[in-house]
Amino acid sequence: MAASEAIATVLPGSSDVELADRHRYGDEAAFEEVYERFAPMVYGLCLRMSGDATRAQDLSQDVFLRIFRSLGRFGGRSTLSTWIYTVTLNHCRSRLGRRRLRTESLELETGERAIEDPCRGPEDLTLARDTGKVVGEALLHLPTRFREAVVLRDIEGLTYAEIASVLSVRVGTVRSRIARGREQLRVLLEGEAP
Repeated sequence: MAASEAIATVLPGSSDVELADRHRYGDEAAFEEVYERFAPMVYGLCLRMSGDATRAQDLSQDVFLRIFRSLGRFGGRSTLSTWIYTVTLNHCRSRLGRRRLRTESLELETGERAIEDPCRGPEDLTLARDTGKVVGEALLHLPTRFREAVVLRDIEGLTYAEIASVLSVRVGTVRSRIARGREQLRVLLEGEAP
């Protein structure tokens, strides 16, 4: 076993550092690998923060330009995915502004085809799609700090510790923001119910 392989098996995230090192030394495949791994995640987060598919594409391109420029400086103090979430959220904050909320229809187009569930009929699938749209629009009405926490936890599936790292806050703050965001989301959704 080579020394680098031994280190990779001992240190979590060390393959992320190796990927950053490869990029730093000019390996074009390294950035392509990062893009392939994280493009859907970045686009999805940009879409949920902006509420507009075209805007999300522009934001995603800008995020990957930032990642390309700074990937070589990634030091492995967090996982690469946590670092990319941070870059993405920071870029969305700066481009969208903290107070500016989009209220346009949210189209959750990730470019991936949904997996068909043979147990669900056309009515169930339509209802699920409509519910997703309503929830997506309600998310856009949450204050940014709550929306970020709820999206990272309930949609992206990050742990409380990962969210704390991405948002640069304590875990208790993350728990509070998620609870308050979910409560506001519940109120919004109940208010829109017929």
